[in-house]
Amino acid sequence: MRRALIVGGANGIGLSIATSLAKREEFEKIYIVDKTVIDNENCNPKFEYHQFDLTNSDYSLFDRFNDIDTLMITAGFGKLALFKEINEKHIIDSMNVNATAVMRLIHHFYGKIMSNTDFYCGVMVSIAGFMSSPFFSVYAASKAALKIFIESVNIELEKEGTSNRILNVSPGAIKGTSFNHGKTDLEQTATLARNIIKNLEKKNDLFIPQYDEIYKNVLARYQQDFRQEGRHSYEYKLTRYTKQEQ
Repeated sequence: MRRALIVGGANGIGLSIATSLAKREEFEKIYIVDKTVIDNENCNPKFEYHQFDLTNSDYSLFDRFNDIDTLMITAGFGKLALFKEINEKHIIDSMNVNATAVMRLIHHFYGKIMSNTDFYCGVMVSIAGFMSSPFFSVYAASKAALKIFIESVNIELEKEGTSNRILNVSPGAIKGTSFNHGKTDLEQTATLARNIIKNLEKKNDLFIPQYDEIYKNVLARYQQDFRQEGRHSYEYKLTRYTKQEQ
Protein backbone atom coordinates (compact mmCIF):
# COMPACT_ATOMS: atom_id res chain seq x y z
CA MET A 1 0.00 0.00 0.00
CA ARG A 2 1.15 3.50 -0.83
CA ARG A 3 1.31 6.70 1.19
CA ALA A 4 1.67 10.29 0.00
CA LEU A 5 2.58 13.60 1.60
CA ILE A 6 1.02 16.78 0.23
CA VAL A 7 2.61 19.92 1.68
CA GLY A 8 0.07 22.69 1.18
CA GLY A 9 -2.77 20.25 0.66
CA ALA A 10 -5.50 21.85 2.76
CA ASN A 11 -6.99 23.75 -0.17
CA GLY A 12 -6.57 24.60 -3.84
CA ILE A 13 -4.71 22.31 -6.24
CA GLY A 14 -2.98 20.57 -3.31
CA LEU A 15 -6.32 19.46 -1.88
CA SER A 16 -7.46 18.42 -5.34
CA ILE A 17 -4.37 16.21 -5.77
CA ALA A 18 -4.85 14.74 -2.30
CA THR A 19 -8.53 14.00 -3.06
CA SER A 20 -7.65 12.38 -6.38
CA LEU A 21 -5.02 10.13 -4.77
CA ALA A 22 -7.41 9.18 -1.96
CA LYS A 23 -9.84 7.75 -4.54
CA ARG A 24 -7.26 5.18 -5.60
CA GLU A 25 -7.27 1.84 -3.79
CA GLU A 26 -3.48 1.52 -3.61
CA PHE A 27 -3.23 4.66 -1.47
CA GLU A 28 -4.08 3.97 2.16
CA LYS A 29 -2.94 7.28 3.65
CA ILE A 30 -2.57 10.85 2.44
CA TYR A 31 -0.65 13.04 4.87
CA ILE A 32 -1.50 16.73 4.53
CA VAL A 33 0.73 19.37 6.07
CA ASP A 34 -0.52 22.94 5.88
CA LYS A 35 -0.85 26.11 7.91
CA THR A 36 -4.52 26.22 6.92
CA VAL A 37 -7.06 23.77 8.35
CA ILE A 38 -9.00 21.54 5.94
CA ASP A 39 -12.68 22.48 5.66
CA ASN A 40 -15.02 19.80 7.05
CA GLU A 41 -16.74 19.42 3.68
CA ASN A 42 -13.41 18.42 2.09
CA CYS A 43 -12.20 15.94 4.73
CA ASN A 44 -11.52 12.34 3.72
CA PRO A 45 -11.04 9.20 5.88
CA LYS A 46 -7.65 8.65 4.23
CA PHE A 47 -6.40 12.14 5.17
CA GLU A 48 -4.11 12.66 8.15
CA TYR A 49 -3.72 16.38 8.77
CA HIS A 50 -0.80 18.13 10.49
CA GLN A 51 -0.80 21.88 11.02
CA PHE A 52 2.54 23.52 10.30
CA ASP A 53 3.86 26.92 9.22
CA LEU A 54 6.64 26.60 6.64
CA THR A 55 8.30 29.75 7.97
CA ASN A 56 9.25 27.77 11.11
CA SER A 57 12.94 27.01 11.56
CA ASP A 58 12.37 23.48 12.93
CA TYR A 59 11.39 20.96 10.24
CA SER A 60 11.67 17.87 12.46
CA LEU A 61 7.91 17.28 11.95
CA PHE A 62 8.77 15.78 8.57
CA ASP A 63 10.84 13.01 10.19
CA ARG A 64 7.59 11.10 10.82
CA PHE A 65 6.77 10.68 7.12
CA ASN A 66 9.44 8.14 6.23
CA ASP A 67 6.80 5.70 4.92
CA ILE A 68 5.82 7.79 1.87
CA ASP A 69 6.61 7.10 -1.79
CA THR A 70 5.00 10.29 -3.10
CA LEU A 71 5.79 13.90 -2.17
CA MET A 72 3.89 16.81 -3.70
CA ILE A 73 4.69 20.36 -2.59
CA THR A 74 1.94 22.84 -3.48
CA ALA A 75 2.39 25.44 -0.72
CA GLY A 76 2.95 28.98 -1.88
CA PHE A 77 1.34 32.39 -2.15
CA GLY A 78 1.47 35.56 -4.17
CA LYS A 79 0.06 39.05 -4.11
CA LEU A 80 -0.92 41.12 -7.13
CA ALA A 81 0.85 44.39 -6.32
CA LEU A 82 3.56 46.70 -7.56
CA PHE A 83 6.93 46.22 -5.88
CA LYS A 84 6.74 49.72 -4.34
CA GLU A 85 3.59 48.64 -2.45
CA ILE A 86 5.10 45.50 -0.90
CA ASN A 87 6.57 45.55 2.60
CA GLU A 88 9.76 43.82 3.63
CA LYS A 89 7.99 41.09 5.61
CA HIS A 90 6.14 40.02 2.45
CA ILE A 91 9.47 39.70 0.62
CA ILE A 92 10.99 37.58 3.39
CA ASP A 93 7.93 35.35 3.82
CA SER A 94 7.50 34.91 0.06
CA MET A 95 11.06 33.70 -0.45
CA ASN A 96 10.87 31.50 2.67
CA VAL A 97 7.60 29.75 1.76
CA ASN A 98 7.78 29.72 -2.04
CA ALA A 99 11.46 28.85 -2.48
CA THR A 100 13.52 28.11 0.65
CA ALA A 101 10.89 25.81 2.21
CA VAL A 102 10.73 23.73 -0.97
CA MET A 103 14.51 23.33 -1.04
CA ARG A 104 14.50 22.31 2.61
CA LEU A 105 11.77 19.72 2.00
CA ILE A 106 13.57 18.30 -1.05
CA HIS A 107 16.74 18.12 1.04
CA HIS A 108 14.85 16.36 3.83
CA PHE A 109 13.59 13.61 1.51
CA TYR A 110 16.58 13.59 -0.81
CA GLY A 111 17.71 10.15 0.29
CA LYS A 112 14.42 8.72 -1.01
CA ILE A 113 14.53 10.78 -4.20
CA MET A 114 18.11 9.74 -4.94
CA SER A 115 17.54 6.03 -4.28
CA ASN A 116 16.87 3.29 -6.84
CA THR A 117 13.43 2.70 -5.30
CA ASP A 118 10.55 4.43 -7.09
CA PHE A 119 9.79 7.78 -5.49
CA TYR A 120 7.50 10.40 -6.98
CA CYS A 121 8.19 14.05 -6.23
CA GLY A 122 6.61 17.17 -7.65
CA VAL A 123 6.51 20.91 -6.96
CA MET A 124 3.97 23.53 -7.97
CA VAL A 125 6.12 26.23 -9.50
CA SER A 126 4.57 28.75 -11.96
CA ILE A 127 4.88 29.99 -15.51
CA ALA A 128 5.85 33.26 -13.79
CA GLY A 129 9.19 31.60 -13.01
CA PHE A 130 10.00 31.52 -16.73
CA MET A 131 9.64 35.23 -17.49
CA SER A 132 9.36 38.73 -16.05
CA SER A 133 6.06 39.28 -14.28
CA PRO A 134 5.22 42.87 -13.34
CA PHE A 135 2.83 43.12 -10.37
CA PHE A 136 4.19 39.69 -9.29
CA SER A 137 7.89 40.58 -9.10
CA VAL A 138 8.69 38.88 -5.78
CA TYR A 139 6.46 35.88 -6.49
CA ALA A 140 8.06 35.44 -9.93
CA ALA A 141 11.53 35.71 -8.43
CA SER A 142 10.76 32.98 -5.89
CA LYS A 143 9.42 30.71 -8.64
CA ALA A 144 12.39 31.42 -10.92
CA ALA A 145 14.64 30.27 -8.08
CA LEU A 146 12.65 27.01 -7.90
CA LYS A 147 12.84 26.48 -11.66
CA ILE A 148 16.65 26.65 -11.72
CA PHE A 149 16.93 24.63 -8.51
CA ILE A 150 14.79 21.78 -9.88
CA GLU A 151 16.58 21.75 -13.24
CA SER A 152 19.96 21.62 -11.51
CA VAL A 153 19.05 18.87 -9.06
CA ASN A 154 17.43 16.76 -11.79
CA ILE A 155 20.75 16.67 -13.64
CA GLU A 156 22.45 15.57 -10.43
CA LEU A 157 19.83 12.81 -10.06
CA GLU A 158 20.42 11.70 -13.64
CA LYS A 159 24.16 11.50 -13.01
CA GLU A 160 23.51 9.48 -9.83
CA GLY A 161 21.84 6.85 -12.01
CA THR A 162 18.37 6.98 -10.44
CA SER A 163 15.23 7.21 -12.58
CA ASN A 164 13.54 9.44 -10.01
CA ARG A 165 13.01 13.08 -10.95
CA ILE A 166 11.46 16.20 -9.47
CA LEU A 167 8.47 17.36 -11.52
CA ASN A 168 8.22 21.10 -12.11
CA VAL A 169 4.51 21.93 -12.57
CA SER A 170 4.30 25.44 -14.01
CA PRO A 171 0.76 26.58 -14.80
CA GLY A 172 -0.57 30.06 -15.36
CA ALA A 173 -3.67 31.13 -13.45
CA ILE A 174 -5.70 28.17 -12.18
CA LYS A 175 -9.44 28.54 -11.75
CA GLY A 176 -10.93 26.97 -8.65
CA THR A 177 -8.06 27.52 -6.24
CA SER A 178 -7.71 29.73 -3.17
CA PHE A 179 -4.69 31.57 -4.65
CA ASN A 180 -5.06 35.34 -4.32
CA HIS A 181 -8.10 34.96 -2.03
CA GLY A 182 -10.11 32.72 -4.36
CA LYS A 183 -12.28 29.79 -3.23
CA THR A 184 -11.38 26.14 -3.68
CA ASP A 185 -13.58 24.31 -6.19
CA LEU A 186 -12.53 20.66 -6.48
CA GLU A 187 -14.63 20.10 -9.59
CA GLN A 188 -12.80 22.83 -11.48
CA THR A 189 -9.36 21.55 -10.52
CA ALA A 190 -9.98 17.78 -10.81
CA THR A 191 -8.74 17.39 -14.40
CA LEU A 192 -5.57 19.38 -13.72
CA ALA A 193 -4.93 17.33 -10.56
CA ARG A 194 -5.20 14.07 -12.53
CA ASN A 195 -2.84 15.39 -15.20
CA ILE A 196 -0.30 16.43 -12.58
CA ILE A 197 -0.44 12.95 -11.02
CA LYS A 198 -0.04 11.36 -14.45
CA ASN A 199 3.12 13.40 -15.13
CA LEU A 200 4.36 12.72 -11.61
CA GLU A 201 4.09 8.96 -12.01
CA LYS A 202 5.73 9.05 -15.44
CA LYS A 203 8.68 10.73 -13.69
CA ASN A 204 8.58 13.66 -16.07
CA ASP A 205 10.61 16.71 -15.08
CA LEU A 206 8.38 19.47 -16.50
CA PHE A 207 4.65 19.94 -17.03
CA ILE A 208 3.26 23.25 -18.30
CA PRO A 209 -0.54 23.01 -18.53
CA GLN A 210 -1.95 24.55 -21.73
CA TYR A 211 1.55 24.70 -23.19
CA ASP A 212 0.53 24.17 -26.83
CA GLU A 213 -2.60 26.30 -26.55
CA ILE A 214 -1.06 29.33 -24.78
CA TYR A 215 2.41 29.22 -23.28
CA LYS A 216 4.47 27.97 -26.22
CA ASN A 217 3.78 31.27 -28.00
CA VAL A 218 4.14 33.34 -24.82
CA LEU A 219 7.57 31.87 -24.07
CA ALA A 220 8.64 32.32 -27.70
CA ARG A 221 7.68 36.01 -27.57
CA TYR A 222 9.56 36.38 -24.29
CA GLN A 223 12.72 34.85 -25.76
CA GLN A 224 12.45 37.12 -28.80
CA ASP A 225 12.00 40.36 -26.83
CA PHE A 226 11.74 40.04 -23.04
CA ARG A 227 11.25 43.78 -22.57
CA GLN A 228 8.26 43.98 -24.91
CA GLU A 229 6.68 40.85 -23.42
CA GLY A 230 7.20 42.37 -19.97
CA ARG A 231 5.32 45.49 -21.08
CA HIS A 232 2.53 43.30 -22.45
CA SER A 233 2.37 41.43 -19.12
CA TYR A 234 2.21 44.75 -17.24
CA GLU A 235 -0.77 45.98 -19.27
CA TYR A 236 -2.56 42.63 -18.92
CA LYS A 237 -2.15 42.57 -15.14
CA LEU A 238 -2.98 46.26 -14.77
CA THR A 239 -6.59 45.48 -15.65
CA ARG A 240 -6.78 42.79 -12.94
CA TYR A 241 -5.05 45.08 -10.45
CA THR A 242 -7.45 47.95 -11.14
CA LYS A 243 -10.48 45.68 -10.60
CA GLN A 244 -8.93 44.38 -7.37
CA GLU A 245 -8.52 47.93 -6.06
CA GLN A 246 -12.12 48.94 -6.84
